[in-house]
Amino acid sequence: MTSISINHKHELNRPVIGQKLIDLSKPAVMGILNITPDSFFSGSRYSPNSNQIAEKVGKMIADGAVFIDIGGYSTRPDADDVSVSEEIDRVSPVIEVIAMEFGDKVAISIDTFRSKVAREAVKLGATIINDIAGGNLDEEMFQTVAELQVPYILMHSRGNPQTMNNLNNYQMGGVPHLTLTVITELQQKVAQLRALAVKDIIIDPGFGFAKNAKQGFEMMRNLEAFKVMDLPILVGISRKSLIWRTLNITAHEALNGTTALNMYSLMQGAKILRVHDVKEAIETIRLFEELKE
Repeated sequence: MTSISINHKHELNRPVIGQKLIDLSKPAVMGILNITPDSFFSGSRYSPNSNQIAEKVGKMIADGAVFIDIGGYSTRPDADDVSVSEEIDRVSPVIEVIAMEFGDKVAISIDTFRSKVAREAVKLGATIINDIAGGNLDEEMFQTVAELQVPYILMHSRGNPQTMNNLNNYQMGGVPHLTLTVITELQQKVAQLRALAVKDIIIDPGFGFAKNAKQGFEMMRNLEAFKVMDLPILVGISRKSLIWRTLNITAHEALNGTTALNMYSLMQGAKILRVHDVKEAIETIRLFEELKE
């Protein structure tokens, strides 16, 4: 059985509810909650003090989300830089609210590439670290994950949001090979994490991160190759530019394209869909499960 172990250790007088094993033999959905003013899809932006947050999270859970991914730093290309303290100030009250009201119903993921933010988030109730930089932007991240002993989402990327668009030349032995290069770079990171005794690792190929649209579709076609790593695969293509630029539409119009690529991802072995639209992703999984019968 494919699964990850979530250790819920809530501070601030919240109860410890022990080990929770999340079964990923059936794909699961991660709902996106951006506490940023500049994420690429405006429909996912929320204020840290917004009273809409509890309502939004409750709706995502009711629709079937197993994970809620909270981010306080927009990682779209050319995004503005945000200080560590500001990122912590954005996400902390949100994590506290979600952990208090929904901590026994959902796994809270902190979307950050900074170890200090990750540590504070776990202290407040987060149970997963989702690192879009795969440890590249904070040399303390892997050691922090090992100390906290929480599941870690290892995403492939290069550079930072300001430079990654210029770092998409993928070669292996002098020969262009996107998929093999990405897998090799992820395997090197997995080896580092295993050496630190990190148990639960989820891999994310990193659609849109140091990869253009053409490369994104190439990697999608080869997604099944990532199963060689024998780790759960997360796919995050929700409303991304490889969809709306290809279709000559906007991110607000990209739900249909997202659903199409999510179904393809499931057919290639994806175990977690990271999405803005939980209900539609759950429906996609239900239809996929019926097709498997």
